[in-house]
Amino acid sequence: MQIGIVSTGIYLPETYISGAEIAKLAGIPEAVVEEKMGIKKKPVPGPEDHTCEMGIKAARIAMEKAAIDPLDIDLVIYIGEEYKEYPLWTAGIKLQEEIGAKNAWAFDTALRCGTTVMALKLAKGMMLSDPEINTVLLAGGYRNGDFINYENPRTRFMYNLGAGGGAILLKKGHGENLLLETEMITDGSFSEDVVVVAGGTKNPISAENLERGLYQLDVLDPQGMKERLEQKSMVNFLKVIRGSVEKSGFSEGEIAYIGMLHMKRSAHDYVLRELGLEDSKSIYLEEYGHIGQIDQILSLELAESSGKLRDGDIAVLVSAGIGYAWGATTIRWGKGE
Repeated sequence: MQIGIVSTGIYLPETYISGAEIAKLAGIPEAVVEEKMGIKKKPVPGPEDHTCEMGIKAARIAMEKAAIDPLDIDLVIYIGEEYKEYPLWTAGIKLQEEIGAKNAWAFDTALRCGTTVMALKLAKGMMLSDPEINTVLLAGGYRNGDFINYENPRTRFMYNLGAGGGAILLKKGHGENLLLETEMITDGSFSEDVVVVAGGTKNPISAENLERGLYQLDVLDPQGMKERLEQKSMVNFLKVIRGSVEKSGFSEGEIAYIGMLHMKRSAHDYVLRELGLEDSKSIYLEEYGHIGQIDQILSLELAESSGKLRDGDIAVLVSAGIGYAWGATTIRWGKGE
């Protein structure tokens, strides 16, 4: 049974911060931010751009594009961040209510910036195993940039965190944009490298913890993390891409487009070179920064709108998230052969 992508939706806040502004806040050269980090600008949330709310807006866009009745949706999977309107809150159920998917049931899932890729695998498995799940909506928002202190050099690699919402509609028996196989890797040796120190059971919220800035993202072992990532990150990144493509019945030479998360420019270029791909086979998100797990949806939309995807093309969506997780999903775009 085939599972196809019916439509996608992207919502981006109207407000942006420039690379020059980030450089000024961080006290580093503008050229480092724009050229090395690859951030010309990125969206930042406005007063009403709450996490689940941005997912709701993206979901409505995807539904409108597909001309789908919300009552025909069987399952809603929230793919946004755990940092949302309220703690201890199932955002997927709110999203379900707001879009009118009254015949669906909903739940939240999370794997940091790897959530969308993981959720595509999860949704496909559920659709194939359950005859009552025929149409699935994946949607959510992201604004983890709120946790970044530009004066903390330990989190410099996360200065690119932006904001936005994304959605994907999947349908069983849909013969276009076929969702093929997913490859995932997680490595727990990184599980406590990047955390928000205060707010959990180890360090509850207190006036002292807030005063010390422990409500922001931090890297507890920066040197150790750097050394371990250098050994594993790009290796695993390429491994999941190749694994996904091979499990889908293709070779890496057949990749026509690769939708990557935003990362430093040298890493992006390295992946393309290792796969033997030209720059035109991907889109570098220097005008958007890193919107977490929304990057893959955004990249897919940009590729479609710019004519980079044609019927039968093999596209790969790839992610990496703190924790650490790497994932890739292969799609046969369009109507195929």
